[in-house]
Amino acid sequence: MSSLPIFKTNKDETGFMKTLMNRCAPAARTALALAAMVSATAGAWAGDEAAARIPAIKLYNTPDHRAAFVRGTVPALHKIQSQQFWLSNSVEAWEQNTHPAPRRQYVIPLQGELEFRVSDGSTFRLAPGVVLLAEDTEGEGHSWKMISNDKTWVRVYVPMVSENDEFEPQK
Repeated sequence: MSSLPIFKTNKDETGFMKTLMNRCAPAARTALALAAMVSATAGAWAGDEAAARIPAIKLYNTPDHRAAFVRGTVPALHKIQSQQFWLSNSVEAWEQNTHPAPRRQYVIPLQGELEFRVSDGSTFRLAPGVVLLAEDTEGEGHSWKMISNDKTWVRVYVPMVSENDEFEPQK
C-alpha cells in the first residue's frame, strides 16, 4: 500500500483529497466530501461570521403535539456542546413507522437521501450536507422513507445537551 501524500498548499490539499476519496468506501467518501464542502464554504466566508452557516431542517412539536418542520441553518465552525455521539447504518423496526424523536438530537446524514413526512402531510428531503434537528419528542412524530437508490442510510446522532440548539429559521 502506498502512502498518502503530505500536503502544504491548497493545490496539494486538492490532490490529497482526491487521492483519499478514491481510496475510501462510499460512506467515507460522502463524509470526506461533506468535510471538504464545509471547509471550502468556511474559507469563502472567512471574516463573515454571520454567513458561516450550514443548511438545516428542524422537526418540532406544535402546541397540540403535532410534528412540523422549518428550514433554516446551524452555525459552521462553532463548537456545539455534546457529551456523546454515535454512528448508525442500520434501521430498527420502530424507526420504520411514524414515531417521535427519542430525544432532542442532531442527525447528520453521511449517505442516503430520505423523504420525511410530518403530521399535516407535508414533506421534505434530507441528504448529506443538511443537518436535521429532531426535536419532535411528543405526540405521533414523523415518518420517513428512503428515496436514494443505494438504500443505505449512514448517519451521525448527536444528542443535544443545551436548550439552545443554535438553529436559525429561514427568513
